[in-house]
Amino acid sequence: MKFKIGLAQINVSLIKEDNIKKAENAIESLASGGADMVILPEMFSCPYNTAFFPKFAEKEGGETWQRMSAASLKNKVTLIAGSIPEKDKGNIYNTSFVFSKDGTQIGKHRKAHLFDIDIKNGQYFKESDILSPGDSHSVIDTEFGKIGLAICYDFRFPEFSRKMAMEGAKILIVPGAFNMTTGPAHWELLFRQRAVDNQVFCVGVAPARDYDGVYVSYANSMVTSPWGDVIERLGESEQLMITEIDLDYIDQIRDQLPLLKHRREEIY
Repeated sequence: MKFKIGLAQINVSLIKEDNIKKAENAIESLASGGADMVILPEMFSCPYNTAFFPKFAEKEGGETWQRMSAASLKNKVTLIAGSIPEKDKGNIYNTSFVFSKDGTQIGKHRKAHLFDIDIKNGQYFKESDILSPGDSHSVIDTEFGKIGLAICYDFRFPEFSRKMAMEGAKILIVPGAFNMTTGPAHWELLFRQRAVDNQVFCVGVAPARDYDGVYVSYANSMVTSPWGDVIERLGESEQLMITEIDLDYIDQIRDQLPLLKHRREEIY
């Protein structure tokens, strides 16, 4: 099976309405270009800073949810709506909602691994000051087959990706926002390695880089193949990209190099 995915590497500002409108325009543009599935970045509606999460947080079914549902229906695309701060029962989660082309929510993922780091002479960030962690991995049925959905820091944990691949996910989709310390070091490495480990396609979509913003994203949204090749890679600016995915290629790679069949679970 072949289909086309659209990656929306867009800027995120301090104004929620501007961010949502930018996402809507990107979805429309990518759909017009032939994309069957569109992926938005992590925190596409909200600046990636813990101080903004409570102010921008919405309940499932809120305005951003409604407009993303309407955008998927209007443009007849499967939409992985990046992530937004989701408010639920007194907690705030970093949540990605997934919509089918008829606007129906078919899945969601709450970021399970919170980004709490303190790198010497580098980045400090503590999501857990504001956010609560999700409690599950997410494999979602779409018209193109099963996808595994992770958010940014989730992707650093190999067991998380392996779990989704073993449950049938052929594509691992990761809205993310690596920074200028971790991005140059690990972004490409992780996407190539998870693709090789699990013999799947991996897709990472990040916000564009804004040196004047509250958080400077590494950007470099990319697609890697089951062989570990970088199929497509964007730069640092706002860009849209459409890439064709051939799911049959996964079977070819797994037949030639049957890693998953050769696992020795009894010894590890």
